[in-house]
Amino acid sequence: MFDWIMSLTVLAVIALVLGAVAMWRRGERRRAVLMAVAALVIAGNVAVWSWPG
Repeated sequence: MFDWIMSLTVLAVIALVLGAVAMWRRGERRRAVLMAVAALVIAGNVAVWSWPG
């Protein structure tokens, strides 16, 4: 179950990054930055959850 949740979380990070790029190209800078920050936070959580030990 944990692997499934981690996979969905990584897919969410990818979707957020792609969405941030799309928003940046449209000129919506604030939303793009917020989406990128959310992706970084979630990626950090994945790194902490998957850290051995």
